[in-house]
Amino acid sequence: MSQSKPVVALFGADGQLSRAIAATWADRARVHGFTRAEVDITDAASVQRALTPLRPDIVVNGAAYNNVDEAQERQGLAMAVNGLAPGILARAADAHGAVFVHYSTDFVFAGTEDRLWTEDDAPEPQSVYAQSKLMGEWLARDCAKHYVLRVESLFGGDERRSTIDRVASALAAGRAMPLFIDRTVTPSFVDDVAAATWQLVSTAAPVGVYHAVNSGATTWMALGRAVAQHYGYDERLLTPVKVADVTFKAPRPQYAALDNAKIGRHGAPLPPWTDALTRYLARRPA
Repeated sequence: MSQSKPVVALFGADGQLSRAIAATWADRARVHGFTRAEVDITDAASVQRALTPLRPDIVVNGAAYNNVDEAQERQGLAMAVNGLAPGILARAADAHGAVFVHYSTDFVFAGTEDRLWTEDDAPEPQSVYAQSKLMGEWLARDCAKHYVLRVESLFGGDERRSTIDRVASALAAGRAMPLFIDRTVTPSFVDDVAAATWQLVSTAAPVGVYHAVNSGATTWMALGRAVAQHYGYDERLLTPVKVADVTFKAPRPQYAALDNAKIGRHGAPLPPWTDALTRYLARRPA
C-alpha cells in the first residue's frame, strides 16, 4: 500500500454502508466512489476501465442485490451481482496488487441453533440470496489480499433505510409496529463497520473471513423496545410476532447472531450494539 494516502475504489458508492465508508475514510484515503449507473460490476471490461486510471491500493465492494425474496425468482440477477461480480472485482484488484474488501451476510448460515455463529462454522445457505452471497465469498478469494466481512442488520447513515429507522418512524407516528420476538440478530452500525474495516486493512491483518458486527445478540423486539425507551415512545405499539407466523418466499435464519471475537483479536473490536444504537439515536432527530 502507498506510503501517502492510499487510493480506494469504492463500488456501490450510493449504498448505506458505502456512504459510511466514504465519510469515515475521507481523511485517511483518497476515496473514489462508483455507483451502479457508472460501473457495471458484472462486466469485467467496465470494472477495468474504472480501475486502470486509478491504480488503486484498495478495492471495496459495497454493492449487492439485497432483495431476499425477489432473488428467489430472479436467480440470474442475484448470482450475477452477489456471486460472480465479486470474482470480477477480486481479480481486477489482484491485477493491481490491491487489497480487496467484500461484504457478505449472516444469511450464509442456516441459523437453526441457538448460539453465536463463528467464522469456523460451515455455511448452510437456505435461499437463492444466501447461496449467491456465499458464492461471492468464495470468488472474493481470487484476490490474494482479500477481506470478506460478514455484516448483519445494518443501521445508520443518512438515508434512514434500516429496520431501526422504520421502527422509530412508526412509533413517532403512533402506528403499530410488528417485530419478531424469536429472531435473534447482531446489529451492525455502519460507522463501526467502516472503522473496523479500515483497521483491518491499514494494519495488514491476516486475510480471510471476519464477522464485522457489533457485540452481543438481541431480538428485534428488544431492539424496538430500546428505540422506544430512548425517545419515550409508547412500547405498547410494538406488536410481538413469531417467525412461524410469517410466510416468506425465502427462508431466513432464525438465530442469525454472529460472533465477532476474531475481528477483535486482530485489532478491530466492535462495541456492544447497545452502545452503537445509543450513539446513532442520539444524533438522529426524533
